[in-house]
Amino acid sequence: MQTIVLTNDAVRLSFLMALLADAGITALVLDAHTSALEGSIGAIPRRLAVADEDAARARRVLAEAGEA
Repeated sequence: MQTIVLTNDAVRLSFLMALLADAGITALVLDAHTSALEGSIGAIPRRLAVADEDAARARRVLAEAGEA
């Protein structure tokens, strides 16, 4: 797995997940529960991760959407 985005913006994460899903790329949000436990004060960003073999294509999809 490779982390391709770090953010605390839940709306942006949802949008990025939709972009990747439309491209046929499975993505996972890591640290979502940890971020919630710390009170969502922004100390622990959530990580959007994809499989190693999908990382380059995922970065390209996000860059084409102006999100990289």
